[in-house]
Amino acid sequence: MERKLAGGGKRSTAVSGFRGNKQALPSKPCAHCGREMTWRKAWAKTWSEVKFCSERCRREAKAAR
Repeated sequence: MERKLAGGGKRSTAVSGFRGNKQALPSKPCAHCGREMTWRKAWAKTWSEVKFCSERCRREAKAAR
């Protein structure tokens, strides 16, 4: 099944696997504050490297070293 995107491209829903069920997405705790982070599409290629939930946590963790 393919959907047309606003820009004219196509996206296969079978490839992405996400069908609106956010509870099925992976999550892990932030290294600084411990808040649970849920996977985001922007992190798809670097999910194993994501450690902080926000820029603020990243900066504060860096300052604490």
